[in-house]
Amino acid sequence: MHTPVLRAGWLTQTFVHWAYSPGRVQRLLPAGLVVDTFDGTAWVGLTAFVMAGVRPPGSPVALPSFAETNLRTYVRDRDGRDGLWFLSIEVACPVMLAARAVGVPYRLGRLDVSRHGDTLVYTGVRRGGGPRYHLAVRPGTPIRPGPRDVWLTSRWRAYTRRLGTLWETPVEHAPWPLRAARLDRVEETVTRAAGLPPSDTEPTVHFSDGVRNVRLGVSRPLRPARGRDADGGPPASRTPRSHGGHGSYGGYGGYGGHEGGSR
Repeated sequence: MHTPVLRAGWLTQTFVHWAYSPGRVQRLLPAGLVVDTFDGTAWVGLTAFVMAGVRPPGSPVALPSFAETNLRTYVRDRDGRDGLWFLSIEVACPVMLAARAVGVPYRLGRLDVSRHGDTLVYTGVRRGGGPRYHLAVRPGTPIRPGPRDVWLTSRWRAYTRRLGTLWETPVEHAPWPLRAARLDRVEETVTRAAGLPPSDTEPTVHFSDGVRNVRLGVSRPLRPARGRDADGGPPASRTPRSHGGHGSYGGYGGYGGHEGGSR
């Protein structure tokens, strides 16, 4: 990334992930993106956090901190590059709705993050009485991330779609400092509103105190794929690419100090 257009901090972040079949998630993706998998499984994450210090580079003035929660899954484009696809994003700050210009699916709502002893509580409801969530999480001790932990929490770009065109937004930040976490309560209708049934498995939970100096780059229309086949599909196989074991650890920047990632 040469010049960021926005800086921020993502703090007090909880990741709640559910496993799904790749076919179930693929149905929710636009043409040009293929679901990414780990050991043959697709994952959908509800990530709740506090946005802090949002400002253009060089500006001494930042927006007041606000809560945000996104529902995301993991994808690859036609050139095989990995990234995030947001199924929805709940946000408490109206200014962020400007990102809808490049297809970021922001929805305004009433969101709150509060601490009760050793428990963090995240709540939110979309404006108009739509989807809602209530998470109660107890952060634990720091962990040394394994391959799946890295795969679930680190991406270097996000994809969006606007007026039939895919866009990509690069994101850079220091590696996530991850902690174990216990999920005491999870009630949500965000996944159902996105078109997903309840998962058959228990959620996987991570917590991070957060990262500062997050840098978001310019959103650009996705370039045409190299070697695209005649019907516009992926250049080789339409089978979702799978990762697992240690083979996926180094390919995503790891936790060795490489800066890069996405929420």
